[in-house]
Amino acid sequence: MPSTTDSNAAPHIYLLAAHPHWRDSHLNRRLLAAAREVPGVDVNDLYSTYPDFAIDVAAEQQRLARADLLVLMHPIQWYSMPPLQKLWLDDVLAYDWAYGSRGTALQGKDFWLVASTGGPESSYHPQSYNRYFFDAFLPPYEQTAALCGMRFLPPMVTHGARRMSPDELAAHVDTFADRLASYPDWPEMDEIEPCPRCIVPESDRPHEEAATVEEAA
Repeated sequence: MPSTTDSNAAPHIYLLAAHPHWRDSHLNRRLLAAAREVPGVDVNDLYSTYPDFAIDVAAEQQRLARADLLVLMHPIQWYSMPPLQKLWLDDVLAYDWAYGSRGTALQGKDFWLVASTGGPESSYHPQSYNRYFFDAFLPPYEQTAALCGMRFLPPMVTHGARRMSPDELAAHVDTFADRLASYPDWPEMDEIEPCPRCIVPESDRPHEEAATVEEAA
């Protein structure tokens, strides 16, 4: 279930943990436990909160609106995010709330991806089976942040998660927890580009009546 580690103060970090099979997780399960120990982090285990995939949009928007940093933490599945995480984006980041000429709820916030892959880093190479460097799979995340006026922070990506030794795993979890606890006082913050602003004109969105007709058709 979701948990707020410090109930006496509004959380400034909202972390979405999305793993369809926690029992099979070698790394993310440890990261989830570490995040729950950091004060000021509102942790939401999406697959426990919404086992029926029926997302409470109003509640999610409230939690997100009061945060300064949104963290997406999940394994990479088929070069993207788990399905419930994608559904969360589809439902919660609504037009005229998260983006659009009147959608300014997330403007100025930060967006951080914490991801893991099963394959080693060497597999993300033009000469290997994944055919591309891993950065090639980041544009959907970056543009989601940009469309909402958010600053995309350098991702924390762990390759070959299942092959990590106990010492490597412990060191990685410690680094992750330290990053959460020290936000926003990260040394590279001054070098990160400011939040962009991508305005979607109303002409590029169907009117409600037109959308209803199209759906009926």
